Amino acid sequence: MNFNLNEHAHTRLNILTGEWVLVSPHRMKRPWQGKVESLPPDNRPAYDPKCYLCPGNTRADGSVNPNYSEPYSFVNDFSALLPDTPAGSFDDDGLLVAKSESGICKVICFTPRHDLTLPQMGVHDINKVVDLWQNEFTELSSKPNIKYIQIFENKGDIMGCSNPHPHGQIWASSDIPLEIHKETIRQEEYYSNNGISLLSAYLKKELQLQERLVFENDHFVALVPFWAVWPYETMIVSKRQVQYVTEFTADEKIALSETLKTLTAKYDNLFKVSFPYSAGMHQAPVNSGQHEGWHWHMHFYPPLLRSATVKKFMVGYEMLANPQRDITAERVAAQLRDLPNEHFSINS
Repeated sequence: MNFNLNEHAHTRLNILTGEWVLVSPHRMKRPWQGKVESLPPDNRPAYDPKCYLCPGNTRADGSVNPNYSEPYSFVNDFSALLPDTPAGSFDDDGLLVAKSESGICKVICFTPRHDLTLPQMGVHDINKVVDLWQNEFTELSSKPNIKYIQIFENKGDIMGCSNPHPHGQIWASSDIPLEIHKETIRQEEYYSNNGISLLSAYLKKELQLQERLVFENDHFVALVPFWAVWPYETMIVSKRQVQYVTEFTADEKIALSETLKTLTAKYDNLFKVSFPYSAGMHQAPVNSGQHEGWHWHMHFYPPLLRSATVKKFMVGYEMLANPQRDITAERVAAQLRDLPNEHFSINS
């Protein structure tokens, strides 16, 4: 019997982190008698007078939103990082170790509309969000104490999103987070040894094979990474190597907006629901030297497994030993690739 990636248990290397994931494709045959999630209602109005993020409304801390008509940002009223945290550290025999962390957390409202998520927005409206991301990144990176800027979105209450109004966040920190540290080491090492970025080489391979691609335009590729952990995990990679979102040209920003709209529409089309996920850009650290090997990319980590009501849990072996998945990256890519690019609600 010959080894087959689509049938036999195996491990795959995450080239960005150096970690491994166990893939067990035969387990897709097992019956599911576990927890089934309830579907949240998706009948939001265009404006909700009780929403903390809608234009003109009062937020929880008493601040009042302007009557904004385009993407809007403000400092998070309940920030995880604060700019005035005093510098300090704690070390008790190398066993109890801590150090202070400062930073700035911001909220990005994608649209004044309470009822529109990214796949339901127009490409040019999404492009305005990309413009705001660039502006915020420029402002935050100008602060010498900031070393990394994480732009992300948690979508859906199943992902812990506390407000249904379409929005994302930016956390700018005084230190480089763990995942970025791991990706920095791997990318800089590959660039030093090969003279091209790790993701440029990987993208070339994926474009040759055409096995895990979901969507492609002139400037970006959306694909299921070979080492994906979450069932419907995807990654957007820029065809041109840049370190930061601020480096994208006008044409690239439109192409990124198109990619975001198309990928998230395919997600919604999969189970005919507003598909939950955590998504975020990974880009080079700032104010910490040159990072020639870094290549901008964006991760999408959705929790759904077999349907809109069955969630993937990271428990047991996955918490104690090694991440594990059942459905292969190739099978997921084929599913997503074959779905319509337009949102299912357009023709409903």
